[in-house]
Amino acid sequence: MKLRIVKRLLEANERIAEENRRLLRENGVFTINLMSAPGAGKTSLLVRTIEALMDKVSIGVIEGDITGTDDAERIDALGVPVVQLNTEGACHLDAGMIREALEDIPLGGIELLFIENVGNLVCPAEFNVGEDVKAMVLSVTEGDDKPLKYPLMFKESGVLVINKTDLLPHTDVDMDKIRRSALSINPGLRIFEVSCRTGTGLTEWTDYLGALSVGTGMY
Repeated sequence: MKLRIVKRLLEANERIAEENRRLLRENGVFTINLMSAPGAGKTSLLVRTIEALMDKVSIGVIEGDITGTDDAERIDALGVPVVQLNTEGACHLDAGMIREALEDIPLGGIELLFIENVGNLVCPAEFNVGEDVKAMVLSVTEGDDKPLKYPLMFKESGVLVINKTDLLPHTDVDMDKIRRSALSINPGLRIFEVSCRTGTGLTEWTDYLGALSVGTGMY
């Protein structure tokens, strides 16, 4: 049966994810699985985050895309270790892909690892890859109905970054509705409001990340 096959696949993924997590923690690496829809601004957020933290925290990045290397090239230009993963059609990264990518990441030399997942509001939330926390980026241009339309993403995430707040005057988005809906799904969700273009709210986000260490958790 298809259901049985899917269950086996998820169980196998969980085993590999736990191996990834153990390896990362043994090397003192805190890992964030960054997820969003296409175009929400994950890479722009990563660039601004790295620029703010690179003198304080050693950072590595795994870039996930269906195809292409544009995002990895933007990260590489900042001088931090980056590995590109192309899924060639798959809508998410899985633990096996991350295990292979970790072979090319200098784990002993980094403290904070970002995994930029494939742009998708469904599949990435279903697959544990060995991260310490899932963080979701939501652009205000996507509308205020996304939490209730894609509840699993908000349920599984420990952090929500609402991006592109500089565009709020040009939308009909209700920020309070986003917060209410997201928190109704996940009351423990930590929410940041930022604009990568203007820099608004980024200090709160980067201060939060800079204080993270393995074993302390996100809260």
